[in-house]
Parts: sequence; structure tokens; C-alpha cells
Amino acid sequence: MRESPANPFRVVPHPAREHGDPPIESADKVLARAAAGGDVVATRRLLERVAPRMLRAVRAVLGPAHADVDDVLQQALIGLVQALPSYRGECEPVHFGARIAVRAAMAARKRARAAWARHDDGADAEAVVDLAPRPDDDAREARRRAVVRGLLEQISEEQAETMALRFMLGWSLEDVAQATGAPLNTVRSRLRLAKEALKKRIDADAALREELEVDP
Repeated sequence: MRESPANPFRVVPHPAREHGDPPIESADKVLARAAAGGDVVATRRLLERVAPRMLRAVRAVLGPAHADVDDVLQQALIGLVQALPSYRGECEPVHFGARIAVRAAMAARKRARAAWARHDDGADAEAVVDLAPRPDDDAREARRRAVVRGLLEQISEEQAETMALRFMLGWSLEDVAQATGAPLNTVRSRLRLAKEALKKRIDADAALREELEVDP
């Protein structure tokens, strides 16, 4: 009896994963592991994929028109490459990179404010750091974002990082927890403390309350 010819278009299903099998890695995680091992092509491709999100993170913390956005992004990209050997796949590489970008931008803000404080020429340091908002920005919303950015320098690094990832980048609590390596309840606690600090900052400034239309 002759065997039927094999169907070249037959789809062979992947075998079901057994309990305990390692999870299937995303393409970006595979790239990150290759880049961590010194693969130059993988490194270039990874940077191309994560750079736009890292740029967004830098702009969110510094302000979209800040003069140092490009320089800080380059520092963050270098920091990402240097940190890849420590990457364990606990979060997606784009989140790993965005966290590095947020921290680089917060450090840049602190350096800029410290430099202006040393000069003490009467300039408004917050205005210098944030510069002008984009023309299409609503003025009040731009001011709110500037207040939050300024607050990042006045609270703990952990609270500032958590607030930036959650409110400036719009991450879920779970994404923040994975990227920072903190338990979910710790993330919630950091956010609560950061919001309390923001409320105190606004409550203490009557002009700011009026400008932001916040009830006392």
C-alpha cells in the first residue's frame, strides 16, 4: 500500500509547554541577552528598538524643550549598554532602558539645579531647567508637569523614580514593580508618599494653588 505524500502546507503545532518549563522569551529579551554577550549587531538593533521609549522618558523628566535632552539620552543609552550584563530578564528591555533613562534625567536635573544655585544670580532655576513648553501644550497642564518634575528633586530617589514611571510614563503598577524589583505593596507605598509630598508642595503655595486651580 502506497503512503500518501506528505502535505507541504500542513501546520505542525508547537508542543504544549509542560508545567515548569522556562517561559518563552520575547524577541527583545533575546536581543538583550545577545547584546550582553558582546554581539555588536544585537546591541545596535536593541538600541534602535528601545531608544524612542528612552527618549520619551528623558523628555518626561526634563521637559520636552530642555537643552540637554539629547545629551542625557546618549548618556542613558551608554548606561543601558553598560548595564546589560546585569540584566536578568525580570522585565522587558524597553522598561529596563526607560528606568535607566529616568534615573539619568533625574541626575541631570539635580546637576542643573545645583549649578544654578552656586551661581545664585537670581534666575528662576525651575524655569531654566524646564525651559518653555511646546507651543501646543496647554499652559496649565505644562505647569502641573513642571511642578511634578521639580518635586522629583525633593523626595527620595525611590519615590521619585516610582512617580516618574507611574505618572509621567503611564506604566502599570505591575510594570513599575517588575522594572524596579520592588514588591507591589512597596510601589504603592512609594506612590502614596510621593503624592502626599506633592500635595504639601501645592498647599504651601497659594499662588501655585490658584494657578493650578486646586482647592485648598
